[in-house]
Formats: sequence, C-alpha cells, structure tokens
Amino acid sequence: MSGRGRLIALEGVDGCGKSTQAVLLAGAIGALSTAEPGATQLGATLRTLALDPGLPPVSERAEALLMAADRAQHVVEVVRPALEQGRWVVTERFSGSTLAYQGYGRGLDLDELRRLVSWASGGIDADLTILLDVPRAVARGRLDLERADRLERLDAGFHDRVRAGYRALAAADPDSWVVVDATGTVDAVAEQLLAAVVERLGPLPASARRSATP
Repeated sequence: MSGRGRLIALEGVDGCGKSTQAVLLAGAIGALSTAEPGATQLGATLRTLALDPGLPPVSERAEALLMAADRAQHVVEVVRPALEQGRWVVTERFSGSTLAYQGYGRGLDLDELRRLVSWASGGIDADLTILLDVPRAVARGRLDLERADRLERLDAGFHDRVRAGYRALAAADPDSWVVVDATGTVDAVAEQLLAAVVERLGPLPASARRSATP
C-alpha cells in the first residue's frame, strides 16, 4: 500500500452512539476500528485508573494526564502504524474528547490542553472529526447508569458543558469537523456519517469504493 491513510474521529457525549457507529463506518469503508481510552494493554489500565468509580478519586489534572498517556500509547501502537501502512482508521474519541471533557467539562485551560493533546498525539490530527450530537436527555436515556463510569455519573451540568464544548469546537473549525444529528435510527445516522466521509475525504479506500457511495 502507498500513501498515508486517513484518520476519522467520532466524538460526542456518552450515549450518542459512537461505539456502534464507529464499527459500522469502519466496516463500510474498510477501515481499522479503534477507540479511546483503552485500545492498548497500557491504555486498558489507564482507563481503569481514570474511570473506575470504585477506585479513589482522580484530580482533574491527573485525569487529563491519564487520558493523554492513553492517547500517546494508542498513537504509537495502533494509529500511526496503520496510517503509515496506508490504512484508514476510525477511532471512537480522539483529541476532541480531551478538549470537551477535561476542558469545557472540567474547566481546565484549553490552550494548555491543546499543547498537551498535540504532544501526546505526536502531532497527529484527525483528517475528519464527526460530532454525533444528541440532547443530554436522549443520551442519558441510552446509558446503563448502573454500570456507568466515573465521568458518566457526573451531574447534568457537567454533561451540558461537554455538549456545548463539542459544539463550540465544531463551530470554530468547520473545515475539520462535521456535526451529525444522531437522534435518528442507527441506519439513518450511519448513512449520514458515510455521506459526510465521502463528501469530505473521498476517494475512499479502494476496497470500499463500490459499496460506500450513499
């Protein structure tokens, strides 16, 4: 394979449908499907430390650093090798999550977080970031709150700030972000995502070109 692959990041609040849509989109375009946090052996441990509600509380800065460490390992082990092989990658969460959750949600300085994010990712940015946007009530209704992680259990104000943060990030960088209304059926949302990818990043990988035209 020749040429660098493309990186597509799916972002949004917990319960927006990222996990399902990441797998569907990757399958439709012949891409590698991955996710943060926890895609590597180290990342799985970092995810537990950051998100397990049964463990001692994590400070806001420590939380940001744990997420950054997960991304650094994710890039080294999964993302960069795939891109360098010419593969396309669909990741559930990437740099936008840190800015939305630890920045807008937790209130940490956005400029400092941007520097941290760039350093942790080795300068790799998503070629396209798709925000799956849903109202908080819809997202919360899709979650199993009895099994919720530390962030999912935070109050409504936190999740409202995260959603507003995502929308602000998308509005500030419309060339790199696409906002998709994710309140529809799984199939309808999948069609919107595929259409956005074809419009922004076409031509698709050769293995998917015949089936990926919406």
